[in-house]
Amino acid sequence: MTTWLRRRPRAAASGSLVSSVGQVAVGSMVANVCAYFVHLPASRWLSPDQYGEFAVLLQATLVLGVPALAIQAVTAREVVAGRSTRSLVRLGAVTAVAVAVIAAVAVWPFMTIAHTGLLATAAAFTVAPLLVLISVGQGILQGHQHFRALAWVIGLVGVARTMPPLVALALGGQAASALVATMLGAVAAVGLVVTQVRSLVVDGDDVGLGRLSARSVMHASQVQLVLVTATSVDLLLSRVVLSENDSGVYALGTVAAKVAYWLPQAVGLVVFPRLADAQRSASALRGAVIVLLGLSALTSVGAAIGGPLVPIVIGDDYRPVAGLLWLFAIGGGAMAVLQVALLAAIARHRTRVAAIPWAVLVVEVIVILTVAHSVVGLATVAAVCAVVSAAAATVATMRLPVRPG
Repeated sequence: MTTWLRRRPRAAASGSLVSSVGQVAVGSMVANVCAYFVHLPASRWLSPDQYGEFAVLLQATLVLGVPALAIQAVTAREVVAGRSTRSLVRLGAVTAVAVAVIAAVAVWPFMTIAHTGLLATAAAFTVAPLLVLISVGQGILQGHQHFRALAWVIGLVGVARTMPPLVALALGGQAASALVATMLGAVAAVGLVVTQVRSLVVDGDDVGLGRLSARSVMHASQVQLVLVTATSVDLLLSRVVLSENDSGVYALGTVAAKVAYWLPQAVGLVVFPRLADAQRSASALRGAVIVLLGLSALTSVGAAIGGPLVPIVIGDDYRPVAGLLWLFAIGGGAMAVLQVALLAAIARHRTRVAAIPWAVLVVEVIVILTVAHSVVGLATVAAVCAVVSAAAATVATMRLPVRPG
């Protein structure tokens, strides 16, 4: 694949939008199938309590990896603007170190709040800075619009991160050993990304890039933070407001939300360069939202149809969530719309739009802690807040023009 990338550096850029979305969708689907497939053996081979620990730590890793999402968006945007990729790699390395420090500090407080083990928590949190390094490489490919290469990288990284924990679980490992294996897979994924993008890392004239991009990463990080927190807060708080067994049951339900959220990920990845273009931004955002609403409807219907299979495929312990998968899917689909709206805000340098989902998130946390003490109640609160947040943020973003960086 490296040879293909070096010989045809602009091939993907010349392709159509539909073709690019299709290519990235395939890579994303491979990665997501791998990521979600691990929940199937985990939920069957681990007790509900162990599975709850495994699921909540995977979600916490995504929260700690917020700067990874931010730096991918910033890297892609700066590449489109003609910035030096070597400088962006240096920025990524500094960001990874900062994330590693934050992750180390967060281990003990998280163990205390979520009742997780030391080894499991430390292994999961070590993945966060590795995600930053992976995202820098993906941002470089995205900014250069090498969507075919990006699709390959996304898919292969997904496989590299997922196969080790599957092996650990198959060998009888518990949550901690599966998360250690996940960490080792992330290390391998970093090596894979480095081999695929090194030919694109070149110097350039980047006066003022350090200050500009550091500020951009911080602004984009708070946008991505609210997105990741909004998609995670219900699962993270499930171990606070529900019993250990019910939190494990709820964790399985959130898989449907994750599928609805990540399934259309390719739309945002491919449309992002257009969102930063003043001439195409408005139409790109409208088109993306329409596509996402259609996909959300399909996944919700699919979840409703497939829900009764949960006790058969997973086990009777998870029967209480079988009839609620459609509700989780609605929430996940709304989060996918919110993601594109916030990506548009980053592309347009209008990150203050994130104040809307932040406000909704505060209300959601209060409601969850006060009244959502059942699986049904927690799922309902999460879905309603997701829809409100997505609708309000999308309307606000559509009204804002592109602002120069």
